[in-house]
Amino acid sequence: MLADHFDAVIPREVTKLLKPRWGHARDAEGIICCGPCTVTRNKNPLSSDALIPEILGGCPQATETFVRQETGWMLATCRRILRDEALAQDCVQNAFVNIFKNLSGFKGASKLKTWMYRIVVNQALMEMRRRRRLHEESLDGLMPEFHFDGCRVETLGTPIKNPEDMLDRKKMDALVLAAIDRLPDNYRIVLLLRDIQELTTAETAEILNLNEGNVKVTLHRARAALKKLLEDVL
Repeated sequence: MLADHFDAVIPREVTKLLKPRWGHARDAEGIICCGPCTVTRNKNPLSSDALIPEILGGCPQATETFVRQETGWMLATCRRILRDEALAQDCVQNAFVNIFKNLSGFKGASKLKTWMYRIVVNQALMEMRRRRRLHEESLDGLMPEFHFDGCRVETLGTPIKNPEDMLDRKKMDALVLAAIDRLPDNYRIVLLLRDIQELTTAETAEILNLNEGNVKVTLHRARAALKKLLEDVL
């Protein structure tokens, strides 16, 4: 995982933004720390919110801890949106640069993670647009069909008779993710944020700069299309 390789995660640009205000000194345990930074003295890991004052004060240990704590979900989000490992890693690095550049302006009007999600997702969308890979497409070809009386046309799949015939969870997850990847980007991203990342409608709307009604409609259509794509294996 990228979080296990700190030097690969945090770009040089970030360290240039964080200029320590105090000289480095060794504490009683011989750990190098910059002035009043409390990260290395705290037995329990500090939350990312609690690390902000230390980061803004220039503590490198706080910065490293913050990056290690947040890289996992950031990388997973970029992977799912971009579907390219190298692009996802670049996206995470650029997102960290933007996060640290703007951290002093974070006033807590929203949750820290929601604020960070917006930066990460926007960074990924910028990369998709730059590569002309973000398309506002129609779902019409993937939507369920209905009879004249309004009842949904159901496709009869092969019935599963024995437990041995059931797909194991890993294979099912792979099938679901592959089906999600077939959705148009504008629907896929809403579905990823709501159903995979488990963000609320309000958080998704804030991150994507949409109103909540649009998020609900897009999510409903994306779920319907996904169900149709998976109806032969569910």
